[in-house]
Amino acid sequence: MPTQLKTRSTTTTALGYAACALAGTLWGTGFYFGKIALTEMNVGHMVFYRFLFATLGMVPLMRRPGLNRKEWGLLLLASFLGIPVQFLLQFWGLSLTTVSHAALMVGTMPVILALGATIFTHERLDWKGWLALAGSTSGVALITLSGTHSHTANGPSLTGDMLVVLSLAIALGWILLNRHLMQGHSALVVTAYGILSGFLMLAVWVCVVDGPPPIHGISARVWFALIASGLLCTAATTFLWNWGIHKVPASRAGVFLNIEPALGSILGVELLGDRLGPAAWLGGALIITAAIILTTTGHTDTEAILE
Repeated sequence: MPTQLKTRSTTTTALGYAACALAGTLWGTGFYFGKIALTEMNVGHMVFYRFLFATLGMVPLMRRPGLNRKEWGLLLLASFLGIPVQFLLQFWGLSLTTVSHAALMVGTMPVILALGATIFTHERLDWKGWLALAGSTSGVALITLSGTHSHTANGPSLTGDMLVVLSLAIALGWILLNRHLMQGHSALVVTAYGILSGFLMLAVWVCVVDGPPPIHGISARVWFALIASGLLCTAATTFLWNWGIHKVPASRAGVFLNIEPALGSILGVELLGDRLGPAAWLGGALIITAAIILTTTGHTDTEAILE
C-alpha cells in the first residue's frame, strides 16, 4: 500500500508539472496570436474577442459561486484590474513594440511577484532574491534601451515595452486579490466568474470607446488567432495552471512562467521577422536567469502569492 500511494503521488506530481508546463507553453503564443489579430482590428476589439471566446470556454465549468457581498466586491475589483485594465494596457504596448520585446518583458513577472510579496505580504527576500531582482531590472533596461532608437514602423519602442511592464505590475493586484479569494473558494470558481465579470466590464468599455466589434471583413486567419488566444491562451491556460499549482509546490511551478518569454521571443523572431540586437538578447537572458533563480531557490517567495 505505501508503494502504491508513493506511485500515485509521483504520478500526480508529474501531471501537475505537465499541466504547468503546458500552460506556460500556451501563454507563450498569446502575443503571437495577438499581433496577427492587430493587423485587422484595434486593441480594444482584439481583447474583446479574446475574452469573449475565453468566457465561452469557461461556461461549461461554472457552478454556484457561493460568494458573499464583500467577496463579490473583491472579485469585481480583481477582474477590473486583471482584464480591462491589464490587457488593454498590455496589448496597447504590444501594438507599439515587437512580439519578441513584449514577450521578454513578461519574464519580469516572477520577480514582480516576489517583490509584491515583500511589500504587501511582508515576506523577506534573501540575498539571492535581491540579486535576481537587480539582474531582472538590468535586463529590462537593456531590452528597452536597445529598442529606443528604432525608426521602423513595426519595430520595438520604449513606450510599448514600458506599457507591457506596467500591465504586469497591475496584474500583481489581480493575483493578490484572487489569492485572498481562493482561501475560501475553489480556484475554478474564482477563475470562471473572474473571467466572466471582467469580460462584461471590458465589453462595456470597448463598445463605448471603440464602438461595436467588427464581424464582417475579418479574415479566417484572424478569426483563428482570436479563437486560439481566447480558448487556448486564456481559458485553457488558466484552468491548467490553477489545477497544476495545487499538485506541485508553487515555488517550483513558477519556473514554468519562463516558458512564455522564451517561446514568445522565438515565435517573434522566427515567424514574424522580429530582430533582437545583442543588448536585447543579453537582457532577455538576464530576465529569464533571474526568474529561474528566484523560483528554484530561496524560501517560497512566490509560493505564498500563487497558492
